[in-house]
Amino acid sequence: MSGAPAGEQLPLDSMPSTRRAILASLKRNGARRSRDLVEELGITVTAVRQQLDRLQQDGLVIHRQEPVGRGRPAHIYELAPAAEEFFPKRYGDLTNELLGYLGGPDSDDVAELFELRRQRRLHDAQIRLDGLSLDGKVRELTRILDEDGYLADVEETDDGGWRIVEHNCAILSVASGFRQACTSEIRFISDALPEAKVVRVAHILSGAHVCAYQIHRRKPGKAGSG
Repeated sequence: MSGAPAGEQLPLDSMPSTRRAILASLKRNGARRSRDLVEELGITVTAVRQQLDRLQQDGLVIHRQEPVGRGRPAHIYELAPAAEEFFPKRYGDLTNELLGYLGGPDSDDVAELFELRRQRRLHDAQIRLDGLSLDGKVRELTRILDEDGYLADVEETDDGGWRIVEHNCAILSVASGFRQACTSEIRFISDALPEAKVVRVAHILSGAHVCAYQIHRRKPGKAGSG
């Protein structure tokens, strides 16, 4: 990309706004057609296609064709692996190396470190959640996850619950090697919402586009994590 030294990418917020919006949309929504982006961003088809072409040239977007009835096949766009570097990844190779020195994924010391991190996050979250209704807690917890780099949002479900979606794994490189990170995450969410049952219904490391958690209020007399 112009203006960046060889081998170095410009940060996302330094990109032109339309390109930045396209990348953010593909990250949040997964694969999309150009006309979906036109409707979402409110700009012309030509403008969207120009930016998609540029993003493909930069190796940040890839596309495939899918048949649509008897007409011309639709172009489906999605993020290329290189685009992941533009979204928050709070840990990396150094963390994996240090955890490796403690004995690797099966080490009790590694498990203890993830537990200490969970307890610290829970303590900080409880301060912000104190006194809120369950709906307020779910929404505030989503804000906390978003602030932590998980690109999180929440929606109410038809059955009276909520669905928290993490569109980005802020610690993907660590979670890929240390599954304690994922176990710690769902325990953190469950313990932050003790009056709710939390079930993970989508998991990036299992091949999903997002991590998602279904949340329902517990029936009276029920306790424990989901």
